[in-house]
Amino acid sequence: MKILRFVLPALVALSTPAFAERITLGELSRYLNELQTAEAEFTQVNSDGTISTGKLFIKRPGRARFEYAPPDKTLVMAGGSQVAIFDPKSNLGPEQYPLSKTPLNLILAANVDLSRNKMVVGHSENGAKTSVTAQDPEHPEYGTIELIFTGAPTELRQWVITDDSGSKTTVILGALQTGVSLGSRMFSIPAEIEARK
Repeated sequence: MKILRFVLPALVALSTPAFAERITLGELSRYLNELQTAEAEFTQVNSDGTISTGKLFIKRPGRARFEYAPPDKTLVMAGGSQVAIFDPKSNLGPEQYPLSKTPLNLILAANVDLSRNKMVVGHSENGAKTSVTAQDPEHPEYGTIELIFTGAPTELRQWVITDDSGSKTTVILGALQTGVSLGSRMFSIPAEIEARK
């Protein structure tokens, strides 16, 4: 799935106590459901080893925007149940995919419930980090997303998408600012298409 190469993305040192208890699935679900809006700088490590940087904006449910820094300048948007990749080098419209067919949908859903049957296929603790690997239980062929959190307080720090071909894309988040004001137009694929005409 080409989209996953662009969309999602450890080079980050996690500055929390060296040992912590594994965060429960209930607490992680609560955290994600309370995460309504957020923005952060990100570093993306692609499956071929190349690195991209940029800024991420999230407006749950169902909306995200990845603005890649020069020289890349790619824009990836999730909104209106679609994901669109705007390539500045292309004269064609954006590549579009159903959001529901990407693991990103699992964290942008209106109601995240990690305890749902067969959604979580891995849940572990490693020092200060808790890792959860999730998939769409009805469509495991869409790939998985591994979410990495720190505790006290719970915070999403990184994710790793494994697509249907086994390729991995890692996104490492900088400081996550939550409760920010984000306009709906930032996530409107039709509005972005119109603005680029």
